Amino acid sequence: MTLSRRTFLELAAAAAATASAGALLGRVPSAKHPKKILILGGTGFLGPATVEAALARGHQVTIFHRGKTRPGYFKGKVTELNGDRDPLKGDGLKALEKGTWDAVIDNSGYYPRIVKASADLLASKTKQYLYISSISCYKEPNPENGDEDAPLATMADPTVETMGKDFANYGALKALCEQAAEKAMPGRATIIRPGYIVGPDDPSGRFTYWPARFDRGGEIAVPGNATDPLQVIDVRDLAEWLVKLVEDGTTGRFNATGPDRRMAWGEVVKACQKVGNTTSTLTWVSPAFLAKQEGLEFPIWAPFEGDTKGFHTWRNARALKAGLRFRPIGTTVKDTLAWFKTQEKVEKGRNKLAGPTAEAEAKLLIAWHESLKPKVG
Repeated sequence: MTLSRRTFLELAAAAAATASAGALLGRVPSAKHPKKILILGGTGFLGPATVEAALARGHQVTIFHRGKTRPGYFKGKVTELNGDRDPLKGDGLKALEKGTWDAVIDNSGYYPRIVKASADLLASKTKQYLYISSISCYKEPNPENGDEDAPLATMADPTVETMGKDFANYGALKALCEQAAEKAMPGRATIIRPGYIVGPDDPSGRFTYWPARFDRGGEIAVPGNATDPLQVIDVRDLAEWLVKLVEDGTTGRFNATGPDRRMAWGEVVKACQKVGNTTSTLTWVSPAFLAKQEGLEFPIWAPFEGDTKGFHTWRNARALKAGLRFRPIGTTVKDTLAWFKTQEKVEKGRNKLAGPTAEAEAKLLIAWHESLKPKVG
């Protein structure tokens, strides 16, 4: 699987948009029983959104991080502990030795040795351990409409601590991390398997590419077919749900993909059209033609055929039963574009875009139109 579909990891960076977070603080009622929550990470993408969601509900939040990403981002709002996830580096996990918490949310664990170290240490200091895994933990090719009992990815050497070429080891490493957490806290682990996490402040630029591209206008190359399935989850919806899982003490394994029904790629495209440049025009390019274009990839979308046919079809019934809810895709598109257009004035460098360059897209469109011309002779 290509990098653009595999990387649900360090490509997690930044919070829900500042305006959205402020709105969240104003409309969410306080929890009946406030919790003490420890977040391992907390200053990237899902981390800050989770912090904001927890604070909005009146919970007490501690974040454990190295202090390298967004230092001081939550100054005065949370308790900050500094250290390293790797117990062999610097002071390691020493800062966690004295505290106790009702729940731990681990959204920064990518290697089983690292997750084992924190889970083992915290087993006597917390009631619940939420590990943020990935939908990539499943064996490929993914089944259509698979659930949490689908076979997991494996690797020959579980001690390897590199992602490998094109992040080939990522899924299997996530599966091993899940197992490390569950072994350390049997019956107290909550395993979350998100698909594409999207929305304001997403630094990967994958989903953001689409509303930004439609806002630029002109002729737009759109891959595949309007009926192809697509699954994404707004970072704010995921964060609010994680807090609910803590409040409810919910354990188990959950696919955190959205929305709550089968969503067509064409629906996302229409949402982008609605908030984008009205002069834009669409040109749908077939998967077969795209497969022949070397080095050209469109983010988020995956062909609804071959090895990727099941990628955007995961079942999320367990998560829905546990309270996961989704805002409309149009809201996510609108908020993401609004964030993208103003972000450079707030925090430079976080609004990069994935996807083809304007030049690469123009060449693709020329080649596609040429391929449609009748052959002479």
